[in-house]
Amino acid sequence: MLTFGSETPSAEPMPDFMLVDQPDALCAQLLEHDRIGVDTEFMREKTFFAELALLQIATGDRIFCVDPLSGSDMATFWKTVTDRTWVLHSARQDLEVVYQTAARMPASIFDTQIAAALLGFAPQIGYANLVKELFGIELAKSHTRADWSRRPLTDALLHYAAEDVEFLLPAYAALAEALDKKGRLSWAEEDSAELLDTSLYEIDPQSAVMRLKGAKNLRGPKRSAAARLAAWRETEALRANRPRQWIARDAVLIELASQLPVTLDALQHIEGLPPGLIRRSGNTLIDEIASSRADNGSYRPPAAPNEAQKSLLKRMQKLTTECAADLGVAAETLAAKKDLARVVMNGDDSSRLLSGWRRRVIGEELLKLL
Repeated sequence: MLTFGSETPSAEPMPDFMLVDQPDALCAQLLEHDRIGVDTEFMREKTFFAELALLQIATGDRIFCVDPLSGSDMATFWKTVTDRTWVLHSARQDLEVVYQTAARMPASIFDTQIAAALLGFAPQIGYANLVKELFGIELAKSHTRADWSRRPLTDALLHYAAEDVEFLLPAYAALAEALDKKGRLSWAEEDSAELLDTSLYEIDPQSAVMRLKGAKNLRGPKRSAAARLAAWRETEALRANRPRQWIARDAVLIELASQLPVTLDALQHIEGLPPGLIRRSGNTLIDEIASSRADNGSYRPPAAPNEAQKSLLKRMQKLTTECAADLGVAAETLAAKKDLARVVMNGDDSSRLLSGWRRRVIGEELLKLL
């Protein structure tokens, strides 16, 4: 067990909380706190966008479980809550669902997973494991697959949800103190702030092919067809707010791009293509495939590294490993392999390795190797 400072929480098995079904009524209490712990529960099994089902807030002395499905107006609440600094753990999905729900982001955040990694904890340490490491408290993770959209929520679910924010502010206090002693508090704040870039959470159908499994193996008109079909599916999923795979499975789109059918009859022979999809969208699929033939195979796959670049990448990885060991952190926390490869292949000046605290710690040395 690691204990920092004086804010180690007591081992309460079931935290007290208040269920809030009129969120705007909570604003006056939130105004008393500059920093709050935040977590979310959401559902996305049947929808394209994650649907916010519960927002948990810890203020230090109280825990609130805010019900966004109560039908109450939340405009004032969202403005008030996003004016605060949020402490979250592994914040990206929480920020995504909040941004897509409220079109707002918090003023600033502190991600305890990021902070822990900068102190030498496992790079992707879970919240429960972090609480155990910091405070020696075991959390019961017994409702990870619950239906959070069902009302009324049971006491067991609400206790579970409250526990997910109960230790966020004590964890912030412990981690911030330890980071400050090492001169790394600004590192955690800088890395956390990167998650507030709203472009991370915006949907661009034209880039959907990057998520299409198997598309990277296609070339020429087949790759163009895959890109057009993926963009079509993304647009349809957005319009209907349904999961991508419900519109058309990855394997079906890859088969269409590989076979390049030109008639409705030819669509009948595409393995896995549902008859209903052919009836509804067959002509559109044929049109997208036909248009891809006019693209003249403009797609070019990323260049493979040559021998000199491979050698340089190995030297960079060795330097990263040595520097990370000196800092007492995992190498991937300091510099992910994909970021190193991007610098080697593209000389990418926008790389996070060549800006902020990473430039001071390792970026200048990497530039010398270049």
